[in-house]
Amino acid sequence: MTTAMPDFVDHLVSTEPSLADYVLDGTKVMWHRDRVEAWKRGEKFAPITMDIAWTRQCNAACVFCYAMTQASEGGTITKDQAFRFLEDAAEIGVKGVSLISDGESTVVPWYEESIEHAAKCGLAVGIGTNGVRLKRPVLERILPHLTYLRFNFSAGEVGRYKQIMGLKERDFHQVVQNVKDAMEIKRRDRLPLTINVQMVTMPDFHDQIVPLANLCRDELRPDYLIYKHTADTVEGILGVDYRQYDKCYDAFHAVEKMGDAEFRVAVKWARLADEGKRDYQKCFGPPFILQMSGNGLIAPCGFLFNRKFAKFHIGYIADRKTDDGRVIPGERFKDIFASDRYWEVVRYLGSDEFDAQKSCGPNCLQTLANSWLDKFDKGTVDLPPEGAKAPPHLAFI
Repeated sequence: MTTAMPDFVDHLVSTEPSLADYVLDGTKVMWHRDRVEAWKRGEKFAPITMDIAWTRQCNAACVFCYAMTQASEGGTITKDQAFRFLEDAAEIGVKGVSLISDGESTVVPWYEESIEHAAKCGLAVGIGTNGVRLKRPVLERILPHLTYLRFNFSAGEVGRYKQIMGLKERDFHQVVQNVKDAMEIKRRDRLPLTINVQMVTMPDFHDQIVPLANLCRDELRPDYLIYKHTADTVEGILGVDYRQYDKCYDAFHAVEKMGDAEFRVAVKWARLADEGKRDYQKCFGPPFILQMSGNGLIAPCGFLFNRKFAKFHIGYIADRKTDDGRVIPGERFKDIFASDRYWEVVRYLGSDEFDAQKSCGPNCLQTLANSWLDKFDKGTVDLPPEGAKAPPHLAFI
């Protein structure tokens, strides 16, 4: 296990940035000059960020959940496999891990310990969660090790919360308390992490945009509140009609004005523009921000987790069973990264043989990085000048 700190640890800054400094609707890939230049030269380099989960299980049943479309072959990640993954990620040069992906990682019994271990390895850690299990004792343990904490909380009223998130009334009140506790601990200990609430917005949720902003502004007081799109498959399994988001726009504009010096409201307009259509064909983003399913599958992105995309699957850190009952042992992540298979998949996605406009659903995790990298490849944008002030949270692009 490596204990060396990375070249920067952006969750231990001495001066807290202004809320206006955070990039909430864009990409920070261009600030990683070494990786971008290595990519341009065709060299292998470690991902900057990895979006991962420790399980595919979840205690909610959100109607917008993309994970229901991502069923794939895989196994159960053990604590030892998870910890070795974190050690390998730090060793090869990954800067940050986001515990989000396709499962609610808070349900594993070693969740808090995994965050402590990641920080010990020198990784920046961010988490996204429905927040039900983040009661005060858990928060006291994990908050000192986090760069950001995101509560996915897609309704401002109890009844709609139950409908949208598939949770109970008591869960609504528990998460409200957990957000308050998280903010109180942060202020008490002057912790530099950011704590935010995020609404994954479908057009039919437009009635909850303002109530959630009122709840956050008047009661919860997180650092910021984010409204984002809902991702869907190429086939439109979740039924997201991007043309219908216009009925949300008046409410979006109204809540953007509700922020103040200590509370920011941001709408991810870049993900809503052009009805989710891409302005690029090649997929350049995965080597910069790679994903891992909660069943141990390493794949370029969550859109490709499903078993029908097996030709894009790179490897597994967890043991898995074959159809004939054989057990295939999981691999070390550093070996998966070093494999020919990893680079073959990455190169194919960035080649003329792949067309993301035809092969991928709208608004993937990598889409804004893809768009900038495509422009950089064509020479229409450049890297920031040397010495320019970088935004916070560079380990998460």
